[in-house]
Amino acid sequence: MLFISSSLIPFSTFATIITLVIQRNHLLMALLSLEAMILTLTLLSISSTSFINQAELFFSMILLTFGACEASLGLACLVAMARSYGNDQINSLNINKC
Repeated sequence: MLFISSSLIPFSTFATIITLVIQRNHLLMALLSLEAMILTLTLLSISSTSFINQAELFFSMILLTFGACEASLGLACLVAMARSYGNDQINSLNINKC
């Protein structure tokens, strides 16, 4: 278990950052990579606190709750953007376009 979490967490963090950089044109892909990063941080906090203290698992539940709130707010913004602009491209949010 320790080997899986110690090798999976840096790979997941690196993969989500690369996905966020590559797919920065679409809001949905950016939100998905941010959600994956929140889940990676939750996995990191659970794996690090399981060896230290069981009382610290409360922090990981709070982090997971904030991740769920972030996902719902992001989905609401995505729906509002799709209704207003007709797509989910971040370039559509440019204020200079008339």
